[in-house]
Amino acid sequence: MSTESKELFEFKKRIAELREHQGRGTELISVYITPGYPISDIVGKLRDEYGQAANIKSKSTQKNVQAALEKIMAFLKTFKKTPERGVAIFAGNVSQYEGQVDVQLFSVEAPYPLATQFYRCESKFVLEPLEDMLEHTGTYGLVVLDGKDATIAVLKGKAVKVLRHLHSTAHQKTHKGGQSAARFSRIREETIEKYYQRVGEAMDVFMEMKNLQGVIVGGPGPVKEDFVKLKFYNYQLKILGVVDTGYADEQGLKELMEKSEDVLKEQEAVKEKKLVGDFIAQVAKDGLAVYGLEKTQQAVDSKRAGKLLITEGMEIYECEYKCGNCGKVVSKSSEEKRETEPCECGAHRKVGFCKLRATDLIEAAELQGTVVEYISEETDEGRQFHASFKGVGAFLRY
Repeated sequence: MSTESKELFEFKKRIAELREHQGRGTELISVYITPGYPISDIVGKLRDEYGQAANIKSKSTQKNVQAALEKIMAFLKTFKKTPERGVAIFAGNVSQYEGQVDVQLFSVEAPYPLATQFYRCESKFVLEPLEDMLEHTGTYGLVVLDGKDATIAVLKGKAVKVLRHLHSTAHQKTHKGGQSAARFSRIREETIEKYYQRVGEAMDVFMEMKNLQGVIVGGPGPVKEDFVKLKFYNYQLKILGVVDTGYADEQGLKELMEKSEDVLKEQEAVKEKKLVGDFIAQVAKDGLAVYGLEKTQQAVDSKRAGKLLITEGMEIYECEYKCGNCGKVVSKSSEEKRETEPCECGAHRKVGFCKLRATDLIEAAELQGTVVEYISEETDEGRQFHASFKGVGAFLRY
């Protein structure tokens, strides 16, 4: 796995963790600092915000906001200059329990330079500028059309989103009496051109998208070729391919994806579908694949794992729980870190030591040079991998 992909994995995990925090009122602070901006200027502005916070009516909110600002200002004093790609800082009372205070600070150095700078104090951390960076993998425009209908969609990362449906009002080839064949044909051609023009105008939405790689056009019959040949769309849009599909709706989009693998061979959705498909095939024939945390860990430890598959952003906590009543200690693994577990004696065990099994597994695989592939849950295949194989598995070398 490349340094970049590892960094993105950690970045996605960090965002997922921050998303879980919810404030009690508007007391969670988000500060975004762009590259090169003087730290001293930011600290000065935060001092002003600290003074303004004295006007907050709720004494508990006022105290928590000022405590969070103090943490941020102290943290910024450890910087000689702003990090190369900027920095996002989050602080506030993240306690889950009413009446308890747990003011924490989190910082994120994004994988790409921050373009936005602001200070916000809300009931949750503002993460949209960071979440937008997850679309770095490339965006593809998808268009399927026939003589009657057209569907405009976008492929971002691994998810397809339908943007527009259009319907043609063009006359059919047959016509009623009362008008000449030549006149009818001319009217029909004009109506078709207007339909193509509407489709082309709808494709303008692609021009506003970040990192657009190009557009793939599909549909049944010759309409798609005619449309591309006549070029009613913006000349700056790059047509990557023209593909035959049986439909011009959502089903047509699925066909377009399946038949465009050569065009999209580096696109994550296609790669993921093939990867999970190959994995399921190996498991089904009891071949060179294992799944589940323990069997996968054994494969990595014994150096039999050729490729590790793990659900993107997933963590597995292995925690010890001790009952204060009967003294029994148990160890349990789960995707969530729980504070308590019910005990057979009727009391509850409290969490003690925890370790991050997924993180340890990835690090062990990387040390051995094992390829690590992250599987999203944005596709049917990705969701199936998580549900059926507990989100972790490996292809075996032998």
